[in-house]
Amino acid sequence: MNTKREYKNPIVLQRADPWIYKHTDGYYYFTASVPEYDRIELRRSATIQGLQGAAPKAVWHKYDSGPLSANIWAPEIHYLQGKWYIYFAAARTTETQEGLFDHRMYVLETEAENPLEGTWIEKGQVHTRWESFALDATVFEHREELYYVWAQKDPEIEGNSNLYISKMSNPWTLAGEQSMISTPEYDWEKIGFLVNEGAAVLKRNGRIFIAYSASATDFNYCMGLLAADEDADLLDPASWTKSPVPVFQTNEETGQYGPGHNSFTVSEDGRDVLVYHARNYKEIVGDPLYDPNRHTRAQLFGWKEDGTPDFGVPIKDHSEMK
Repeated sequence: MNTKREYKNPIVLQRADPWIYKHTDGYYYFTASVPEYDRIELRRSATIQGLQGAAPKAVWHKYDSGPLSANIWAPEIHYLQGKWYIYFAAARTTETQEGLFDHRMYVLETEAENPLEGTWIEKGQVHTRWESFALDATVFEHREELYYVWAQKDPEIEGNSNLYISKMSNPWTLAGEQSMISTPEYDWEKIGFLVNEGAAVLKRNGRIFIAYSASATDFNYCMGLLAADEDADLLDPASWTKSPVPVFQTNEETGQYGPGHNSFTVSEDGRDVLVYHARNYKEIVGDPLYDPNRHTRAQLFGWKEDGTPDFGVPIKDHSEMK
């Protein structure tokens, strides 16, 4: 594994659920949850490190009331079929019912070449088989099909959220079968809450990997990994295997706590990069959800002999490096 230090973390302060997308124009596009949970911001840079100082542009704000008025979470930006799309979750209220928020999933679209300068159109809610807590959607293309992966509460299953996959008829509409491909089953997925969320897709070595996050959003937050053969039926739950252990987690020695809600990109010279948030302290006063110091971080990763990713441990923040 190449352990050369490429990035000085944190990349962006107080930005959780980070998403970095490298476009064909050579720019990196960045979005994430802001601590106020009230808007969607974009920034871009020719380098990953440069996102640190790139000017943020707010491209959408929450409403004063209604289904898009609270807790704007985990936006992702994708370029699909010649247009830009932002996937995000929003709620009607910051209150919970039986421990769950009331998030649903939504899509924005722009035809602009530069998404920071575009007019964003609301394409509406992505409807699934249930009207229940749903969030953290991502999309990927495979063999000319568009797939949607998301986290949702099944009213019949204990816990907060499981992971689901479906094909799409267009970038804002699900089509056909909706399959559950992961549910919290191991102890490390059940600390504080029973959670599988924050999916991110990586296609390499003849396989499709889905990294996801599990447990409460404090130092117990960690990443798991699903894998399927690229020739398999991706809608068949049996096609997916789950790592029985976390693949990325808190490391006391490097001072990184609760790493997760990741995305993937490639470095300026084409190497694989893991993007994630973490805190640099363990003890949190109050609800971890409202602690703003989940900072965006990035690091290179390699591959094991069996063809699975080797994320290593979350590296120290730059200020701590000798």
